Amino acid sequence: MPLSCAFVNLKPGVGKTTSAVWLAHALHEWGMPPLLVDGDPAASALRWSELAHGFPFPVIALPVGDVHRRVNDFLGDRQAVVLDAPQLEDHPRIARSIMRYAGEWIVPVTPAPIELDRMAPILGEMADVQSLRAEPARSAVLLNRTNRPDATRTGPDADAREALTERGFEVLDTHIARLDLYAQSFGNPVQAKGSAYMDFAEELIKRQDES
Repeated sequence: MPLSCAFVNLKPGVGKTTSAVWLAHALHEWGMPPLLVDGDPAASALRWSELAHGFPFPVIALPVGDVHRRVNDFLGDRQAVVLDAPQLEDHPRIARSIMRYAGEWIVPVTPAPIELDRMAPILGEMADVQSLRAEPARSAVLLNRTNRPDATRTGPDADAREALTERGFEVLDTHIARLDLYAQSFGNPVQAKGSAYMDFAEELIKRQDES
């Protein structure tokens, strides 16, 4: 089965689109041709691809409530699907449909107290969508915009990892540092080689192989 990964969160501005675009490029560079599905009515991923004069893989806009029924019409023989979901609080029908399709739900979270405090309600949303699926999806938190490259285990971000684990979330080993490389990348071509997103892609591939 193709690897299918959706970036979801209750709130906007957590790095879903940035992570979706960078992950899609990383998978492409890994030799797993992806399809990038922009499910957000704002169409940020699609606009990014336009400004960058195209990505080396297709990007489609599907801001509709039956995404889970439509994606395979565009998949062809591609080995991966990356889905950028809109925020659940404003577009629940679209986001839940994307979650019904994806085999892996990734929740980008900045390790700040206010962001951690917002995480509890998403567990209920996940449970509701799991009940609609034939097979349960995997889910994990991606620590995003971390304080420094080695912070998640030895510094302030280690507290965020521990707090999320105590609340019932699985936290990925990979984390994304707070870098201008990512923050200023919208609209520009992306080269994932050497970035944390290559490690992220590898971790997702291993998770699928082990499931």
